[in-house]
Amino acid sequence: MNKISTIISREYMTRVSKKSFIIMTILAPILMAALIIVPTVLMATQEMDYKKIAVIEDNTDLFRGALKNSGTLEFDYVDNVNVDDLKKTFEQAGYYGILYISSELVNTPNAIQLISKKQPPIADLQYIENLLEKEIEKQKLMAYNIENLDEIMRNVESNVSIQTQKIDDAGQVKETSTGIAMALAYIGGFLMYMLVFMFGSQVMRGVIEEKTSRVVEVIVSSVKPVQLMMGKIIGIALVGLTQFMIWVLLTFAIVGVVRATVLKDKNITEITQTGPQSLMDEEQQAEVQAQIQQANPELAEFSKLFESAMNQPWGLIIFSFIFYFITGYLLYASIFAAIGSAVDNETETQQFMLPVTIPIILALMVAMGTMQNPESSLSLWCSIIPLTSPIVMIARIPFGVPAWQLVLSMALMVVTFIAFVWMAAKIYRTGILMYGKKTSWKEMWKWLMYSG
Repeated sequence: MNKISTIISREYMTRVSKKSFIIMTILAPILMAALIIVPTVLMATQEMDYKKIAVIEDNTDLFRGALKNSGTLEFDYVDNVNVDDLKKTFEQAGYYGILYISSELVNTPNAIQLISKKQPPIADLQYIENLLEKEIEKQKLMAYNIENLDEIMRNVESNVSIQTQKIDDAGQVKETSTGIAMALAYIGGFLMYMLVFMFGSQVMRGVIEEKTSRVVEVIVSSVKPVQLMMGKIIGIALVGLTQFMIWVLLTFAIVGVVRATVLKDKNITEITQTGPQSLMDEEQQAEVQAQIQQANPELAEFSKLFESAMNQPWGLIIFSFIFYFITGYLLYASIFAAIGSAVDNETETQQFMLPVTIPIILALMVAMGTMQNPESSLSLWCSIIPLTSPIVMIARIPFGVPAWQLVLSMALMVVTFIAFVWMAAKIYRTGILMYGKKTSWKEMWKWLMYSG
């Protein structure tokens, strides 16, 4: 045991002292936050491109006045002008493009063209389409000779926004957000995929390097090959856990900074610090939301989203992530270690990597689908099967997973990684000292079956 701890210490200290480890440990949470925050900031601060569009209707004034100017679009109705003639001069006249509306638009949805030298943004197209759709609907309703139609249309216009809540077995209700759950599923599944594959590959490369340099011949003279393999796997696992825990701490620090800066308004801060919504009754929750809306309407939605994020089961998420990282890593790292011991260089690993990478890539693909339908049969079974469960189960947990499924998945993971470590150790002890011979699957099967 003392020899294994020495190997673990060597593997751990060698890797955590590298500059690359320190840089990536610090930069990863910052880069992840930047991927989320920077696009939002850019969209909020970027200068909008102002466009003036000439509108020509084909022998009709049905849509005159329907197109209302926005912050980026100005519509200029042009009369007594031929479209073909304007195509040649619209840029010189200061127009971004020409919107040609046919009289058949009421019955033919595509009887409209936007002619320009540049590809127009999708947001502008949607804005124009929405305005014209409402106008067509209004004109069709007017054909029924309904009195006070404009007033009726204003009164019936409504918006619906579903607010989701989760109720636990104790009857407590918490505000939730499907968007937050989807984001956690995506980040958790992708992060698990990246860590398991990255650190598992490090085990394989480390084994190949020691075998190629013949350092392993010196080491196995003092320790058993199995002890060397386990020491290397556990040492790199501790490196991964160290990195993950630092990421968690830095992420919470970043969240704290965002809360202190974005929600810096005194009224908003006081209101959001009154306590989780799960501790309030419905009347108190409504009062808090009203105060937030009144104090700063622009931050009300962000505050609600932040509260939903805080109501996620973070304890279960972090515990499950650590468990599935350890067991998933041990499972795949043992396979990578066996492959590394069976070859003389990294090029020869290609024939063995495909069967290993297929389950990992499949799990990532299923995890992405899990965001849309976490209760599907495919998501359920892939979260139970050990080769895919580390990634898929992490993607399902933010949506809620029955306790029996989580317990069954964890139990199967423990049994499976123990079996894989045992099999990998039998291959490793033989392959680590084999040189100059190209290994095949048949050869590795013989090593596995060897009982000596």
